[in-house]
Amino acid sequence: MCGIVAYLGGRESAPVVIKGLKRLEYRGYDSSGVAVVDPEQGMKIFKKKGKVADLENVLKNETFYANIAIGHTRWATHGEPNDVNAHPHLSNSGRFSLVHNGIIENYNSLKQVLINKGYTFSSQTDTEVLVNFIEEVQRSGNYPLEEAVRLALKDVIGAYAIVIMDRENPNRLIGARKGSPLVIGVGQDEYFFASDATPIIEYTKEVVYLDDLEIAVVSENGLEIRNLQNEASDPQIQTVDLELEAIEKSGYDHFMLKEIFEQPRSIADCLRGRVNADEALIQLGGLRDYLGKLAKAKRIVFVACGTSWHAGLVGEYLFEELARINVEVEYASEFRYRNPIIKEGDIVIAISQSGETADTLAALELAKAKGAIILGVCNVVGSSISRVTDAGVYTHAGPEIGVASTKAFTAQVTVLSMIAIATAHKKGTITDETFRRLLIEMSDIPKKVEEILTLADEIKDISKLFTFAQNFIFLGRGLNFPVALEGALKLKEISYIHAEGYPAAEMKHGPIALIDEDMPVVFIATRDSSYEKVVSNIQEVKARKGRVIAIVSEGDTEVRKMVDFTIEVPNTHEVLQPLLTVIPLQLLSYYIAVLRGRNVDQPRNLAKSVTVE
Repeated sequence: MCGIVAYLGGRESAPVVIKGLKRLEYRGYDSSGVAVVDPEQGMKIFKKKGKVADLENVLKNETFYANIAIGHTRWATHGEPNDVNAHPHLSNSGRFSLVHNGIIENYNSLKQVLINKGYTFSSQTDTEVLVNFIEEVQRSGNYPLEEAVRLALKDVIGAYAIVIMDRENPNRLIGARKGSPLVIGVGQDEYFFASDATPIIEYTKEVVYLDDLEIAVVSENGLEIRNLQNEASDPQIQTVDLELEAIEKSGYDHFMLKEIFEQPRSIADCLRGRVNADEALIQLGGLRDYLGKLAKAKRIVFVACGTSWHAGLVGEYLFEELARINVEVEYASEFRYRNPIIKEGDIVIAISQSGETADTLAALELAKAKGAIILGVCNVVGSSISRVTDAGVYTHAGPEIGVASTKAFTAQVTVLSMIAIATAHKKGTITDETFRRLLIEMSDIPKKVEEILTLADEIKDISKLFTFAQNFIFLGRGLNFPVALEGALKLKEISYIHAEGYPAAEMKHGPIALIDEDMPVVFIATRDSSYEKVVSNIQEVKARKGRVIAIVSEGDTEVRKMVDFTIEVPNTHEVLQPLLTVIPLQLLSYYIAVLRGRNVDQPRNLAKSVTVE
């Protein structure tokens, strides 16, 4: 869970890498480092605990010039965050430096072998073991570095994306991956390695996505790719559809706020070319050959983590309500370890913003081995999940830099809504009239989200009154129960306030013991089939002096009379309500966190893309 950037070309390399690391800082930010090879000074490594800006300050007093560099932002796994454990790591001879994302599971046994051969270690990391293991293999047979990397990786157990640099051959970089993303940027007589495309697009939009168990060498001779069996392959160059503006703040104080306000557009982009309400059509090209299988499915299993898991819960309600298909939602991190019952013909759908979530990828591999049809819902074109699945749908949400997902959630729910509606219509469990009505309502969602965003100042004023809260409870029923969970997650992620989400009816089975005048309770109380029940739950909280914020349907006067604060959302079909009710919760969490002085884009201990187990 970190960011890799490397450069080889005609530019001064360190500024290119530092700028790239800043763009990847959302992936990990406990520490950072950069290594260069200066023709006169040799290998130079600079590492610093903290933000990339702290590393940049270290470099201000240094003088060197190099056209090759590797850099890294770290999210600690092996060893605490400090200068020593920061990457890049140097081999004992000082010849090789390496950056690494992932976990080497057998690093202890490799380390013992190396210690017996006289190697010493200064850090607690598995990465320092790996660079020295590569050095030992290279020394033992006097191999070219790329061959030493290939042979060493055949003995490595775990996940990795690596880039390695050789002091004695400062005109080549070598990268490799297994289970962790690595993309190669191909410019005019220059090459880039990065964990994703965001550090590259300023210089080139031509990229190669490295596949698992592949090794890439870039040099004055160009780009060469081989696998661990030493079989060559032709690089498949793709064009990245990403503009630089999309990864800048564009005047907003934080990426998270920008991404909340981008949701009218991101949802519209998700619907564009897929939903035609006038002609009563849903066209999901990625599922063209699988919609019939979905309609005939006896069982669907969603696998996901975090916010994507909450989107999966919404999907469960949608598929069961509309298509009458049995659905289970699994934490991907638990799925592979509990010997799940998967039968041939079951459909397993992975949901992931990045398309690189390690637990979700592992769950897919298990499901595939058991004969399931595997589909994907993800945002990143060319990601690992998009390549391993049989088919899928991209969310087209655009890059999401804020660690706490906002537009990724609504885009995922939009895609799941489209799939569920299309499946139900194909299966005949909804009428043509209901189908057309749902398409009309979906087409109106971006405009209705925009209406909610006009309430931002009102929500900010409410937030000021709850800045010093120690706990929050979020309550909802039916399709709004997953939204309550998502609201609680957003608040705890970025404000560090303890928050829990529950089905509203479960409150009296335990959580009601917590209610007093100091406990804020957020109810999602829109007019739907559970409205009267939720109103009763609100009365139970108010009877115990709880302070209630209610998300209500436009024009509701009944709830307004009994609660402390209301936030109105436009009316829509019940099954589409989560796309609207989640927006006020995102804004509430954001403003509370900002007023508490939190770093909302990079909350402590969290990273955007969890590419390790």
